[in-house]
Amino acid sequence: MFPALDAKAEGLKVYAVIDASGDPSELASRATLARFTQAGVIPINANAVICELHRTWNRPDAAQLAELYCMASPSYKAVMESYNKAQEVALRPKQ
Repeated sequence: MFPALDAKAEGLKVYAVIDASGDPSELASRATLARFTQAGVIPINANAVICELHRTWNRPDAAQLAELYCMASPSYKAVMESYNKAQEVALRPKQ
């Protein structure tokens, strides 16, 4: 918390990746989130960070980013598998 608050005090725009912290309890997480918000620190989660860095699937390293994304959001792997299967079916020659 303190590095984020110090950076904010220096005039920087600060984002805090809330789900990447090691809070010992839900109460501690809520208190930290409240303090950050009060100080103008922008709460964000790992999923949003990955999406903002990724920006598009139309890039050479998309497969590696997909692996990272699935580690942060395991249920997304099912979405990817479903999409890939739908594309496979759509591209099959009509009989």
